[in-house]
Amino acid sequence: MALTWRAVVLAALGVVPVVLFPVPGTVVVWTLVVVAVCAADVALAASPRAVAIQRRVPRSVRLGVTTRSELVLTNTSRRRLRALVRDAWPPSLVPDAVVRTEGAAAGEPLEARSARHEVDLPAGESGRVRTPLHPTRRGDRTAGTVTIRSYGPLRVAARQASIPVPGHLRVLPEFASRRHLPSRLARLREMDGRAAVQVRGEGTEFDSLREYVVGDDVRSIDWRATARRGDVVVRTWRPERDRRVLIVLDTGRTSAARIGTSAPPVDAAPAAEVPGPAPALGGTRLEASIEAALLLAALTDRAGDRVQVLAYDRALRARVAGASGPRLLPALAESLAVVEPALLETDWPGLVGQVRQRVSQRSLVVLLTSLDPAAVETGLLPVVDRLSGTHQVVVAAVADADAAGLRADRSSSAAVYDAAAAARADLERAAVAAVLRQHGAEVVEALPDDLAPRLADTYLALKAAGRL
Repeated sequence: MALTWRAVVLAALGVVPVVLFPVPGTVVVWTLVVVAVCAADVALAASPRAVAIQRRVPRSVRLGVTTRSELVLTNTSRRRLRALVRDAWPPSLVPDAVVRTEGAAAGEPLEARSARHEVDLPAGESGRVRTPLHPTRRGDRTAGTVTIRSYGPLRVAARQASIPVPGHLRVLPEFASRRHLPSRLARLREMDGRAAVQVRGEGTEFDSLREYVVGDDVRSIDWRATARRGDVVVRTWRPERDRRVLIVLDTGRTSAARIGTSAPPVDAAPAAEVPGPAPALGGTRLEASIEAALLLAALTDRAGDRVQVLAYDRALRARVAGASGPRLLPALAESLAVVEPALLETDWPGLVGQVRQRVSQRSLVVLLTSLDPAAVETGLLPVVDRLSGTHQVVVAAVADADAAGLRADRSSSAAVYDAAAAARADLERAAVAAVLRQHGAEVVEALPDDLAPRLADTYLALKAAGRL
C-alpha cells in the first residue's frame, strides 16, 4: 500500500478534534478513522496485477535520435483503473524533464515527456502510453519493470505492483562524421575521372590508351600500340580498386580515456552532408575512433576496396568482414554498438597475429589507438616495425580537446603551469609520431571532430599516390 499527500492532510486534520476534545481516546479514534479510510480506498482500487501490458519498442536506434517505447494497457478488472504508470528505462535513455501527463479518453494514446503517465481506464478498456527515449550512450539497453500505482476513488491510498515487461533496444553509433562523406566522394570521383593520372609504379592499374601529347612521360608510351596505329600512344592509369583495407580499433585501457568535459550519464541498470556547425563528440577516445572507422569504411567501400574492421585488446571484441555496399554500414553499426573499452593493456603481438590471419597480401592497415609515449614505446612501435615491411600502416590517434584549452590559458600562475605541462605532453607525442614515421607509418593525430575527415583525406592521398 502507498499513501498519498491526501492521507497526510487527513491525518493532520485530526488536530481539530484533539483540540475540541482533549482526551486520550480522541487520538486513537482519529487514527482508526484514517486507517479505515485508507483501507477502504485501497480495497476499492483496481488491482494493478489485473492490468495486461504489451510493450512495443524499435529494435535499434542511432545515438542521439529520439524514439519511444509504447505500452498498451488493458484493464481486465471490474473496477475503474486510476493509476500512475512508470515505464522504467536506464537513465541514459529517458530525458530529465518531468511533465505531468493529462488524462485522455479510453483507447487514445497518452503522450508524455517523462517515464511517468497518469491513466484513467474503465473496466475492460485499453489505452496506450508512450515514453520518449533519447539515447546518450551506445550499447544494448534493457527495459526495467513497469510500476503501476492504482489509486482508490478518494486517491488517499493506492495499491502498487512492479510487473516485468521485456524490452530491448540497441543504440547504434551516431555516425556524425557522415556529413564529411559527400565531399570525399567528390574527390574520389575526381581521381577516377581524370583523363590521365600521372602516377606510376606500385598501386596503379592500367586504364586506357590515348594519343601522346606534349608533357606526357615517355615511360608511359606503349610501343606495341604505337607500332600498330602508326601514332605515338601512351598508357593512362587509374587508382587501383579491390585493394584490402583493415581497420583495427584499439579497445584497451587507453581507449577509455575521456577526451571532453561532458560525460554521459551512467546507467543504473544493465541495460547527405549536413549544413551548419558540426556537433562536438564527447565521451571516450573509443567513440571518436568508431566515428573515424565508419567514415573510412564507407569511403573505401565506395572506392571499390575491400574493408575489414576489427576491435581488439586482448581478445577479439568485434569483427566485420565480407560486407559491402548497402550492407556494410548497418553491419558495422550493429557490431560496434556493443564494443566498450576494456581496462587492460592491449596485446600488441596478438594484434599482429590477427592482422596476419586476416590479410596476407599487401594492404592498408589502419590502427586507431593513442599516441601515449609509454604505450607506443613498449607495445606499438615493435608492431609497426613488423607490419610496415608488408603493409602500408597508418596510425590514427585522438587528441584531447581539453589539453588544447590548457595550452592557451594564461589567466593565472596555476594555469601557466598547466599550459606548460600540456605543451610538454604535446612535444612528447610529436616525438613519438616522428619515430613512427621513421619506421614507415603514416601518423594522423587530430581533435575528436577532425579525426574522421583527416583520416579520410590520408586514405585519399595514399590512393592518389599509388601507395596502397
